[in-house]
Amino acid sequence: MNRTSETSFSGPVAVFHGRRLPSAATPAGYAALIDAFHLATPLPRTLSATGEHHRIIESGDWRILTPRHAPQPTLGAHLTFALKYEGLDLTVLKRLFIAAGAAPVEAVIKSKPTGSYARRTWFLYEWLTGHHLDLEDARSGRYVPVVDPDRQYATDGINVARYRVRNNLPGTPGFCPLVFRTRTLDAFIAMDLSAKAQSAIATVPKDLLARTAAFLLLKDSRSSFAIEGEYPPQERIHRWGRAIGEAGRNPINLEELLRLQELVIGDARFVHLGLRVEGGFVGEHDRATRMPLPEHISARHDDLPELVEGMSSFEQSPVERLDAVIAAAVLAFGFVYAHPFEDGNGRIHRYLIHHVLSKRGFNPPGVVFPVSAVILDRANDYRSVLEAYSKQLLPLIRWTSTENGNVRVLNDTGDFYRFFDATPHAEFLYSCVQRTVEKDLPDEADFLRRYDRFSAGLETIVDMPHRTVDLLFRFLNQNEGRFSKRARDKEFSTLTEAEVERIEVLYEQCFGK
Repeated sequence: MNRTSETSFSGPVAVFHGRRLPSAATPAGYAALIDAFHLATPLPRTLSATGEHHRIIESGDWRILTPRHAPQPTLGAHLTFALKYEGLDLTVLKRLFIAAGAAPVEAVIKSKPTGSYARRTWFLYEWLTGHHLDLEDARSGRYVPVVDPDRQYATDGINVARYRVRNNLPGTPGFCPLVFRTRTLDAFIAMDLSAKAQSAIATVPKDLLARTAAFLLLKDSRSSFAIEGEYPPQERIHRWGRAIGEAGRNPINLEELLRLQELVIGDARFVHLGLRVEGGFVGEHDRATRMPLPEHISARHDDLPELVEGMSSFEQSPVERLDAVIAAAVLAFGFVYAHPFEDGNGRIHRYLIHHVLSKRGFNPPGVVFPVSAVILDRANDYRSVLEAYSKQLLPLIRWTSTENGNVRVLNDTGDFYRFFDATPHAEFLYSCVQRTVEKDLPDEADFLRRYDRFSAGLETIVDMPHRTVDLLFRFLNQNEGRFSKRARDKEFSTLTEAEVERIEVLYEQCFGK
């Protein structure tokens, strides 16, 4: 349906969809299109407008450009503005193309058939909607990237002759979250944390490295359960740890995800294994009415097969030049937002981080970065990253409660899980990886060196079994290197005063400072 004649673009406003502008300005680009076409979509994290000042103002979640940047009040002008100054928001674009219809988009392209923004619009329309526009293939114009690599992270891409564009999108129409270039992420990438990790273990003896790797693996597995508020038996923790240690070996597809769910669920008698067959949400229930009180609403169960297939294609595609940590954030957080299973989603979500890092050779062979332990330490930051997007979605999702206290989604929400902005998630994950590389990995190797020195020195003072050595260390560690009265009176009452003094000196030499 041609909506152009019905579309009116806003003049200056002080508040836009609940967001206050730093000063009255006219919405432009995505903001103008969302408003004019009444698009029910999450707002971009940063919106654009044009004001009266002749300098660009960046304040909070607004970027106010100058009068010379102001586009004409037309679909084509605001589309061009968005692509030129704001990057790609695939959810907004898809909803826009559906709302506007094919004819106005064709008119935009025909008005500038060789223009780079027109050809990118053409490609994106057909890529996102799956509908073929009644246009002859482009015959001129240099190939231009669909994603501006100076604005958002992209792959090397392949040329597509029909539009004379280079498709450098990192995913498929089934799953393609994007990440904006930020100073924070560029700084993380420049650190080359993968090389730092290799350097950190270069001087660690093989036997010590093996013990370090085993401890970090177990630490990650235990922490991943703790994040979910679970403290299962050691056998279950070790079993999941072994699975994490094998991350990166098998391609991620539905069969592999089902295998992982079976591994992570201890008792499946009360859990439906496999993709959800009904709605899903994260939150509580009203005590009186049992009505759901969602903090996050998961993807519709009808959309799950296509979403999982999209994630599988993203994971298995050759994502040249897409940074490993960024790729891990995209896949892992995309999975947890979709929440395809009744249970096990959180632990599999964190497994996917290990999978991508290991498959891409980011971490040293056999060494797992204990990302889950860092996430556990930073639980509030982790929750804030997850909730920031979930809170945007809640007002856009129409749902009703079911008889069993679940939710049933009434509108089309699939694109919300396919195309979200994963920039905050990538920044958070990179900060976690940085800590594991710069602190956890070297600290654990250093601790084991010191413990070995302590154990060897203890043998020159007194002969005791390994388990007793470990108990002794724990007592000293808990009491700042000194024997407590309880330790002297009970567990180690047979030690002489001289032995106690020598052991305390040894501990100080090994673990002091």
